[in-house]
Amino acid sequence: MIKKTQGFLAKIYDKLFKINDTPQKIALGISLGVFAGLVPGIGILTAVFLALIFKANRAAALAGVLLSNTWTSLLSFVLSVKIGASIMGLSWSELYNEWMLLIKDFHLSRLNLSILRLVIPVALGYLIIAFISGILAYLITLLILKIRGKTKV
Repeated sequence: MIKKTQGFLAKIYDKLFKINDTPQKIALGISLGVFAGLVPGIGILTAVFLALIFKANRAAALAGVLLSNTWTSLLSFVLSVKIGASIMGLSWSELYNEWMLLIKDFHLSRLNLSILRLVIPVALGYLIIAFISGILAYLITLLILKIRGKTKV
């Protein structure tokens, strides 16, 4: 299992650093992918769309989604609850418990406008985490590419 994971990460690393594009476009693609991968429900299509809009590398955007999407979901959910609750002046533990109740005992008949009081703080938390992670991904990728001497002629 560990060898397969190492092999998978090595393939992504090789593909990423063999992309024929500028370091800035590759780093921007990674950062847009990380952003889209961390926000639930927007994923791959959004990453590619954002890469097209910002003229970033689309392959790097896909790699960024793959690197951030599944691996961080539990951690990012808890952090988004804490951040969103803090910004909106709510108790994070109460908000978290309400989410767990909603997930555990989900019924379509219970969905109404009051669900927005659960969704808005968590969505805000996700956006903040995704934005900060995207910036960090850009800076780290750009640094790695510069150190490795990745330039487009």
